[in-house]
Amino acid sequence: MERTTLVQHIRQQEKSNPGATGEFTSLMTEIMVASKIISLEVNSAGIGENILGLTGKINVQGEEVQKLDEFSDITFTTIVGKSETVCAIASEEKEDPYIVPQEDNPGKYIFMMDPLDGSSNIDVNVNIGTIFSIYKKKSEGNEVTDEDLLQRGDEQIAAGYIVYGSSTIFVYTSGNGVYGFTLDPSLGEFFLSHPDLRIPGQGSIYSANEGNWGIWDENQKNLVSNLKEDNPSSGRPYKLRYIGSLVADFHRTLLKGGIFMYPKDKNSPEGKLRFSFEAAPLAFIAENAGGKASTGSERILDIAPKGIHDRLPLFIGSKKDVEMAETHLAAEKGKKGGWFKWLSG
Repeated sequence: MERTTLVQHIRQQEKSNPGATGEFTSLMTEIMVASKIISLEVNSAGIGENILGLTGKINVQGEEVQKLDEFSDITFTTIVGKSETVCAIASEEKEDPYIVPQEDNPGKYIFMMDPLDGSSNIDVNVNIGTIFSIYKKKSEGNEVTDEDLLQRGDEQIAAGYIVYGSSTIFVYTSGNGVYGFTLDPSLGEFFLSHPDLRIPGQGSIYSANEGNWGIWDENQKNLVSNLKEDNPSSGRPYKLRYIGSLVADFHRTLLKGGIFMYPKDKNSPEGKLRFSFEAAPLAFIAENAGGKASTGSERILDIAPKGIHDRLPLFIGSKKDVEMAETHLAAEKGKKGGWFKWLSG
């Protein structure tokens, strides 16, 4: 049976764009190559070379750096940085973006990445992944400016993620549908396995770290409490599923529907997830699959960050579930009017 590879699919999509130069295909090919290297390293972790454990370093987020974090960051920066398709690479692991030097023939794209999401799960063999997004340089001249690095979420030209788990899956959108490709390890190729992904309009699963219950505000507590109430006519109770790797929790939500929530709390009053490296790319994917992504009060893709490490709350998943959450969070503190308005709407 004839199968479509990731590169073939990207080329087919690029042919439909009369202004295409092939540069985007080249960039996506290099991202794919880097993801194969990391997939191989993840799947052989603990065998031979010592790749598990901490480096002893602390990253810009104040988090301990895992060896695979560092390996993934270096791999993507090296391969994508030498591709002659990007002029800057911003990473969750680095305080400042890497500006591609002129001698390396920088291209017209900006590459943003969380090189290894869910790194706290590395040593316990739980799904982890890479999240990325691509913007086009806006400013004139060779210098990379804030105008290029701090674009609105809806100015992304592509976004995607790679899940390293029981199989390695590469999901991406360039604004025209969402597609998933599974790595065939015997051939070393990604083949189309999830054509035209669409998130269900409403799900039956919620995903949140309830260990943070004590530092949530009352509206967030009431929202989760209502999701757990027994009310079959409204599809409740919802089931709780939480892995602790955003990319894995989002992948499940994309396929099965429901809502992933990481609200602001007393310890993180601005929210915890990074706009540039997590929220914006996943929001771009969610909307292109028919879903929705919000801070709880504002569309993620309407936001322009003030810094590349800006954080915010994230509610993402099925459109009706995210709208329900927005309505409930906007309700007067301690009252359930917003919830019942949604149920009867």
